[in-house]
Amino acid sequence: MTDPAPSLDADASLDAEAFRDRALSTLVTARERTTLLTSCVEGPDLTAQHSPLMSPLVWDLAHIGNQEEQWLLRTVAGQEAIRPEIDSIYDAFEHPRSERPSLPLLAPAEARSYAADVRGRVLDVLERTAFHGTRLTEAGFAFGMIAQHEQQHDETMLITHQLRRGPQALTAPDPDPVPLYTGPAEVLVPGGPFMMGTSSEPWALDNERPAHPREVAPFHIDTTPVTNGAYQAFIEDGGYDDERWWTAAGWVHIRQHSIHAPLYWRRDGRQWLRRRFGVTEVVPPEEPVLHVCWYEADAYARWAGRRLPTEAEWEKAARYDPAGDRSTRYPWGDADPGPEHANLGQRHLRPAPAGSYPAGESPLGVRQLIGDVWEWTASDFLPYPGFQAFPYKEYSEVFFGPDHKVLRGGSFAVDSVACRGTFRNWDYPIRRQIFSGFRTARSGAV
Repeated sequence: MTDPAPSLDADASLDAEAFRDRALSTLVTARERTTLLTSCVEGPDLTAQHSPLMSPLVWDLAHIGNQEEQWLLRTVAGQEAIRPEIDSIYDAFEHPRSERPSLPLLAPAEARSYAADVRGRVLDVLERTAFHGTRLTEAGFAFGMIAQHEQQHDETMLITHQLRRGPQALTAPDPDPVPLYTGPAEVLVPGGPFMMGTSSEPWALDNERPAHPREVAPFHIDTTPVTNGAYQAFIEDGGYDDERWWTAAGWVHIRQHSIHAPLYWRRDGRQWLRRRFGVTEVVPPEEPVLHVCWYEADAYARWAGRRLPTEAEWEKAARYDPAGDRSTRYPWGDADPGPEHANLGQRHLRPAPAGSYPAGESPLGVRQLIGDVWEWTASDFLPYPGFQAFPYKEYSEVFFGPDHKVLRGGSFAVDSVACRGTFRNWDYPIRRQIFSGFRTARSGAV
């Protein structure tokens, strides 16, 4: 029962050039995506707030540059601030999203220029940084943290694009068609201990650490995420109108907000339609359901006579390799994700059909644990035993507690640098604008 064996990206003994190359590649990939998301629309679409839940796109753009400046130029390189007067404007904790449109934000051209100036200086710093000596620079952690931060905001901006009204602005090819999945509906995960979290992944964030043994009783888990077709059966059976399936808070929430289907769905006669990045289409029954909150996922599971998996159960299903009695970095092993493994990185603008990516299944036979949709779990967002906040408490520690539920796995909107078998996401149980779905579980070995 061990933490993952060292691999090309997980071995902190690799020379600095390997980490430097990895840092450069991930920073460039993130900036290319940021540029796409902020150049496919113009003028008011960049500066407007498309939902009170989200920032204007231009705020995200300058915030990305400001975080990069603060951590890589000021903290790592010890340079003087370029624009200290904007720090408070782009402090996510000082100004909630609802207030950000009223702030004196940098105009789009100025925000682009600022972010580009910071990036140019960062690349110079990257060339001469020794990837050892401090916890921030060891194995290039600070550069990896910033690449992950930018990709997380890219996912946030993609959510904004989905919320945005108006014609289609983004395009991407659909996932390859696959035969309808006809394999087993669930997989048995054996009981016993496994190693949860990581102490060896160099770019893992504080809430993923440290690796620690966790005991899990035997359980069954869905082979694939719950599909739109399965979720429609819950709707047609009156699931949204039957209080039996809902927690007390969930029942109050859906009644107060008149929720009767996943976000962006509407009924048209006998069929369901959805709006997806400016296009209206028939809801595809074979895709994992998307844009459901935790309350909806929990209610469906109760209706189906099942439950949501705990976070520990999800991670054991995703990482435990019984042949070696160890935890792998990803369901398919220790290798970084490839296009054959998972639907990641905004390569597509939708989930792949349930049962896709057989090369990405776990040793136990569970599919699509990484990519496609974030998966709600039953667990509150809590620290692991031995947790230490690093490099700042506001990344994780201030969110610990019963108010936030854990999501696992990553969606099609997540880049591989910000997604691994130990990665933890969290949100309020009412959130539906995120790219969230789920799978269900049941206790017992029979």
